[in-house]
Amino acid sequence: MQAMLEIKTFEFGPFATNMYIVSDEAGNALLIDPACSNAYEQQTLYRYVQENHLNIQAIIATHGHLDHLWGAKWACEQWHTPVMIHEADIPMAQAMQQQYNLFGIRATAESFPIEPLPESIPFFQVLHTPGHTPGSICLYRSEEGLLLSGDTLFRMGYGRTDLPGGHMGQLMESLETLFTLPSGVRVYPGHGEFTTIGAENNRW
Repeated sequence: MQAMLEIKTFEFGPFATNMYIVSDEAGNALLIDPACSNAYEQQTLYRYVQENHLNIQAIIATHGHLDHLWGAKWACEQWHTPVMIHEADIPMAQAMQQQYNLFGIRATAESFPIEPLPESIPFFQVLHTPGHTPGSICLYRSEEGLLLSGDTLFRMGYGRTDLPGGHMGQLMESLETLFTLPSGVRVYPGHGEFTTIGAENNRW
């Protein structure tokens, strides 16, 4: 029987983005959506990793929007690993300055190392769920019935599609796919509170 994973949630950044550290009993860990946007948030994350003796094996972004990547450059430098993003969202992540300009953020975006997300990663099955962005993904673990849904599915909602690369038709298809998962699957979204597949499917 596989050991249960530990999921630590941090709400970081001006858009209140959920960043997750997922770890096993041996201390192997994934950092999901490096959203730490300032020195205090970076220190909070670093302290958690150090105090729990975690080995960050990979940094993964559920999609290429700036609020999920505020701390990408810093995190890559701390743990000497690139950010892995679905290949369809790599151009978006590389054009971070355009996103800053779109949201009126008066800052200079810093580049960070990026690699295409492989089909196989520790702990999770990667589900490509386009719509919010072309390369949006969810991370699913069937053994424990949990889903890290990024900005594809929220409690009482779903990701917006009015930003560049958004597509409502694709998002609806992605949601239909997620709703085929068992109703008890716990959903950890990119923003807001936790929910379940059943609770969200019943709202439709």
